[in-house]
Amino acid sequence: MIVTIDGPAGSGKSTAARGLAERLGFDFLDTGAMYRVVALCCLERDISATDRVAVTEAAQTIDMQVRDGHTLMNDHDVTAAIRSPEVTEAASLVAGIEGVRDELVDWQRQAASEKDIVTEGRDQGTVVFPEAECKFFLTAAPEVRARRRQQDLERTGVTVDFEEMLRLIHERDNRDASRNVAPLKPAADARHVDTSELSADGMLDLLEKVVRERMAAQRD
Repeated sequence: MIVTIDGPAGSGKSTAARGLAERLGFDFLDTGAMYRVVALCCLERDISATDRVAVTEAAQTIDMQVRDGHTLMNDHDVTAAIRSPEVTEAASLVAGIEGVRDELVDWQRQAASEKDIVTEGRDQGTVVFPEAECKFFLTAAPEVRARRRQQDLERTGVTVDFEEMLRLIHERDNRDASRNVAPLKPAADARHVDTSELSADGMLDLLEKVVRERMAAQRD
């Protein structure tokens, strides 16, 4: 079974996907980390995130591995490095490049082949796995999402002004929703979940219940 969890930045989809995969005993596919790796590679090589040809060529040269909660780029652990504000901003730009998405979508489909998997991103239920058996689209108020991202960064020792983070959230939302390639939008058959007032456990309880009901229905 493939479970997709899409949504905007800070909606809780990464927390949800990791936790749900653990509860179900499924594999977890962190697609957002993949785009961040491409962004980090471009920053390190002084490649503009808007240079479509150069960014695509860079993506094709990366040896990327995402496993056991760690992200490796060319055998270097970049788990912490890809969470910086600079990488986050660049990742949003490179994610709109068709060549990059083609490269990573192929990798994502190969990674999920013949597995029970929970995958999160912005186009998992619409583009990458349109036939997934269970789809979710998570949302939350912009202020809630900005606070979550701010707290995530603070846990890594990075201090970011709340108003600046809120501005970045709005910019990211607009860019993701309006891009020509795989824009952020819910799949027609996705279950919408507003996480603004949900605790992490409450969110996981809800998602797990839906998935297990779907699994039971498939067995009958």
